[in-house]
Amino acid sequence: MKIIRSKTFTAERAWGALDIANMNSITTRLHWTDQPYKWHVNDGEEVFVVLDGQVLMHYREEGEEKQALLDVGDIFYASIGTEHVAHPQGAARILVIETEGSV
Repeated sequence: MKIIRSKTFTAERAWGALDIANMNSITTRLHWTDQPYKWHVNDGEEVFVVLDGQVLMHYREEGEEKQALLDVGDIFYASIGTEHVAHPQGAARILVIETEGSV
């Protein structure tokens, strides 16, 4: 059993994470960041939930770059093959659920 107070979680570096659970090779991790990630495509599907702060999510659909501003409680679902990069607007805390070992 765990109780995690996400609003107080920080990491020593951008995208540092706290491992919450690994269920049948699906990981749930809490990330803290104040820096963009990198353009990537995950090995599987990804669920990205903003718990604190705002994130400007850049993604590509049919070769066209698009953006969506995600607020607290918003969820970004990246299907297999979705190229994307998260740009926090200041500090943000994000819950990420994805295949173990994914980028």
